[in-house]
Amino acid sequence: MSESGNRWIVRVILVLAALLLVGVSAAPIIMQALSNNSGRSVTNNANSPGGRDSANPNEIKAKLEDEVRGYEQVLQKDSDNQNILKGLVKARLNLLALKRNETKLVADDFKPVLEPLERLVKLNPQDTEQAVLLAQLKESVGDREGAAQHLRTVLETRPGDTKAIQAMVSLLMNQKRPEAAIGLLEETLAKAPQANKIEPGSVDTIDVQVLLGNIHANQKRYGKAFELYEKASKTDPKDFRPILAKALVLKEQGKIDEAKPLFANAAALAPARYKDEINKAATETVTTPTPTPTPTPTVTNSP
Repeated sequence: MSESGNRWIVRVILVLAALLLVGVSAAPIIMQALSNNSGRSVTNNANSPGGRDSANPNEIKAKLEDEVRGYEQVLQKDSDNQNILKGLVKARLNLLALKRNETKLVADDFKPVLEPLERLVKLNPQDTEQAVLLAQLKESVGDREGAAQHLRTVLETRPGDTKAIQAMVSLLMNQKRPEAAIGLLEETLAKAPQANKIEPGSVDTIDVQVLLGNIHANQKRYGKAFELYEKASKTDPKDFRPILAKALVLKEQGKIDEAKPLFANAAALAPARYKDEINKAATETVTTPTPTPTPTPTVTNSP
């Protein structure tokens, strides 16, 4: 699997899995894209040679707005230019990343990215990454059926596509349909041997098992969750993902002493670029609702 694919999986485990475990509906992965991809592009621009002045957010914004206008002018003459469309999508996502630093994003904020991205997907339906991103954006603006349709299209041709599976699970969890999410993952595992025979490595079974375990843990079926983590670990004892997932569940249950050696083991097995994230997950305090005299206390979760 590619390095970018591995990074995606780790973000899934460290971010989305944690949300699932504490009972928070899964947030659209587009927010992670803003944090991990677009935001990095903005930072890189600011740190590039001659970019000292661009470190000012207002100047970065002005530069990105100039880029957007330039792309739009080219598209007036060549509306199907895929390179320009990709540049426009990236620039608008970067603008969203800047805005996200100042205020909470709402559905309308994502709409300027939708139109060029829809054109890209129509022009190049084989680009599943763009299709998944479009689905995530559609979910962000409330078009869940449109999001599901794009994801189903991807999974019909690439049933093991990690990002598409994760996005579909996120969508189903947001709809409070955990059993549908479980069904999707179980079907993926059932088809994995044949899919991997046709195209080796096309389905990451360990990733699917871990995610399936996370959903069972979310439904308080901890025995089933641990069974899946153990099965994944037997497939590859040196893979840190199922170990980390089990550690997160134990920590959520308050079994800190049992979780500690698993976190340490996961950190030892993980590539260097993930160790800090794992150590942070090990030391962060588990937040629990504060009891109040009211029958149904309201809990506010940070975005």
